[in-house]
Parts: sequence; C-alpha cells; structure tokens
Amino acid sequence: MSESKSFEMERAIAIRAVRAASKVCTKVFKNLANSQTIIKDDKSPVTVADFSSQAIINSILAKEFPSDSIVGEEDSEGLEQENGGKTLETIVQLTNSVLEKPLSPSEVLQSIDRGRYSGGPTGRHWTLDPIDGTKGFLRGGQFAVCLALIENGKVKVGVIGCPNLPYTSSSGLEKLGCLFVAVEGQGAYQQGLDLEERNEDRKEVKISVGNCKNSSDAMFCESVESGHSAHDVSEKIASLLNITKPPVRMDSQCKYGAIARGQADIYLRLPTSKSYVEKIWAGGIVTDAYGKKLDFSIGRTLSNNKGVIATNKFLYSEVLDSVLKSISK
Repeated sequence: MSESKSFEMERAIAIRAVRAASKVCTKVFKNLANSQTIIKDDKSPVTVADFSSQAIINSILAKEFPSDSIVGEEDSEGLEQENGGKTLETIVQLTNSVLEKPLSPSEVLQSIDRGRYSGGPTGRHWTLDPIDGTKGFLRGGQFAVCLALIENGKVKVGVIGCPNLPYTSSSGLEKLGCLFVAVEGQGAYQQGLDLEERNEDRKEVKISVGNCKNSSDAMFCESVESGHSAHDVSEKIASLLNITKPPVRMDSQCKYGAIARGQADIYLRLPTSKSYVEKIWAGGIVTDAYGKKLDFSIGRTLSNNKGVIATNKFLYSEVLDSVLKSISK
C-alpha cells in the first residue's frame, strides 16, 4: 500500500475503480433500469447498478488496499432472496463483466458489505456513493459515481465519474462522459470517461473554478429535486446577489464538477429541514451554509454541518453573507 504524500497509487486505483463502475452503471441504464428497480425502505429508487457499482469498487479497493476500511451506501441484507434470486444473479453478471477475476455470488455479497464501516476521525478509509442521483439516473439525467479517500478526517483523494455529463475531447468533439479527479494540494483535473476503452480522451486537463467577480454576472447551479435543497431560499439569495440568469439545475455531485471547471459559479445546497443532515458520500471554496469547514471526522454523516456552499474566492464572502441573511429569517 502506498503511503506517499503524492497518493499516486491511490489516485490511479480510484480512477480505475470509478471507470469500471461507471461503465456498468451506463450498461444498466441502457438495458435494465426500467425493469429491475428495487425500492429501499425509504422508498428512494435504487437499481441493480447501485449494488454492482459498490461491489466493483469495494472489490478493487480490497485487493489493492486490504487494510483500508470503506464507508458505502448499500448493504446486502435481503438481496439474496430479492426477486427469487434473479436480482443477485444480475448483479453478479454485471460485476464480473468488468472485473479481471470473476467473483462468486457469495463473494459479491461480501464485497458489497465491505462498505459497512461507520467512519471516524482517525486512520484512513474510503467513502463511496455507488450512484449519487438515482432519480437522475432513472430519468436519463445526471448521476455520478463518487469515491474519496479520507485520512484522519480530511479528504485526500476524490474521483467523480459523470457518465452523462458532456466533455469536449482533445479533438474538439463534445461527447458524453466526464471524470473529475483531485488530490489535496495538487489541483483538479478532468478527462473523458472513455467507456468504450478509447485512449484519445484520457489525457487529463487541469481545471479551475471561474473567475467571476461580480455576483450579478454569476450563474447558480442547484439540485433538480426540491427535496434536496430549498429552492425558495435560493431564489431569495439570488435576489440579494442581483443574479438574473436562470439557475442550472442538475442531479448529483456532477454539480461540483460543473463548479470546478467554471461551467457555473455558485452551488448552494441549503437545508430543507432542521433535522436534515448530509451524508459524507457527498482553487474554489467549499463550506457549509454557516461558513464552517465540512467535517468528515464524525462518521457516516456531516452532522456538524448544515448545507453546502461552493464558489470561487471572489464571490464567497458575498454569497455567505446572503445565505446567512436568508436562512436566519
């Protein structure tokens, strides 16, 4: 296991894992999303892609970093009996379609359950959202496969695969599929997701947030689902900032990628209730809605934080001030 400060090995393995999972998620959407949807206890839609994605990433991480724990979203309870065993059979087939060494059904279940770690402030662990934005996934919108390495409560490596997010290739052609990667202190990069195994788009391009300095010229990016962020409060904040451009609304953590590459200027995820907390599998500045740094040391949730603000250094103070004025009323 590499312990170098550059996290070169972790970065490469995370990219490989997210690419493999993104490939399967895309395959599921094309072939299975409408017919094999599972409903979780909270009634949010989850497909076989969620379980396959987690099994794939956890399997790759376990092989390369066997001593690292994983905070995942899914567990395999009840999966073996789901749909008479056909759901698990499909998950096994999908998982093995991208892994070098096939897994047995029991090994797939074990791989999914490697994500049961509860998180914490010490040591290192990975945190995974196998499909962030499941509603976007099911409607053919934006979704993301998200993976991060956390060491002593701080994010060190982050990779987000966005199979439906447009990317302009090195040849100037716009294609679907973009992958974002960042390592602490090394900047952020994007590359084509290249799900058809072509190499032409894998050249990384360094990205940066936009340099918008006047809030009236800024563009909001926010969630499609009103249950994920208080749109009415966002409208008040936009008014305070004299923003007139309509917001760019997209599902999932693809929004962070849009901000990171300057496609939009401000992302707000504002609390929809006092009890709502974010899950950790969630040159710019990112804080919570009160200006506090995001605290990943608590466990599986960001219970010490409320909401998210992401923008550039020129707009941050004005945006934070407007957010505080709006949510305190």
